[in-house]
Amino acid sequence: MLDEEIESVSAAELEMLKEQLVRAQRLSSVGTLASSVAHEFNNILTTILNYAKMAQKPTASEATKTQALDRIVQASHRAAALISGMMGMARPGTQKRQMTDLAKLVEEVLLLAEKDLSKHRVRLEKKLAPVSAPVIAAQIQQVLLNLVINARQAMSDGGTLKVETRENPSLGIAEIRVSDTGCGISPEGLCQIFEPFYTTKTPDSDGRGGNGLGLSVCRQIIESHFGRIRVESALGQGSIFTLKLPLREESSNRAA
Repeated sequence: MLDEEIESVSAAELEMLKEQLVRAQRLSSVGTLASSVAHEFNNILTTILNYAKMAQKPTASEATKTQALDRIVQASHRAAALISGMMGMARPGTQKRQMTDLAKLVEEVLLLAEKDLSKHRVRLEKKLAPVSAPVIAAQIQQVLLNLVINARQAMSDGGTLKVETRENPSLGIAEIRVSDTGCGISPEGLCQIFEPFYTTKTPDSDGRGGNGLGLSVCRQIIESHFGRIRVESALGQGSIFTLKLPLREESSNRAA
């Protein structure tokens, strides 16, 4: 009886720890980009203030005032999108899967990461075809952000990050593909890349490095959506991560 109670408690605790791990990894990913996002937000505020001052000038023509107001509106929309993306990533959110445009989801993540990528001399290429799938938006955003950060860190001297979304109706799946021109992964590393606590990152000058939980959490999230995550890589030849998700809820139920 005691053994059964211990097993029951352990199972409950394990589920709680899994949820806490996913949440902590989400906050860690957002925290990695916080400085770049804050810098970008400061730039947006500077733009708004400058155009507001331009519109306030007594000598400003109506055309100048209209142009200034248009630029203020554009900058405000970008600021709102940044805040929305940060809040969507940071809060737990609903755990219910809903039909979501994956291309839009990718755009929101790349908006958060854009400044950070530029700062590290990483060129961004996008090929985003509209495709919808039943997902928990915040969790898929978390997976994407983790893959983008990993790709950027693999390109210490700069490079190219390419992100694609596409639909494969014959297989009934949506695909998100994240590829980089970074250092790549050894054959030994590929065998362990999704294992908890395995990491290819070495500590930096402050003694900090990867904890090896990011890709493990990514796999857990994708498999909870009845999908698959695959990686192709070779040393010196970059890496390609492909997420495959069912296009329809009924496909997920059959997979379950």
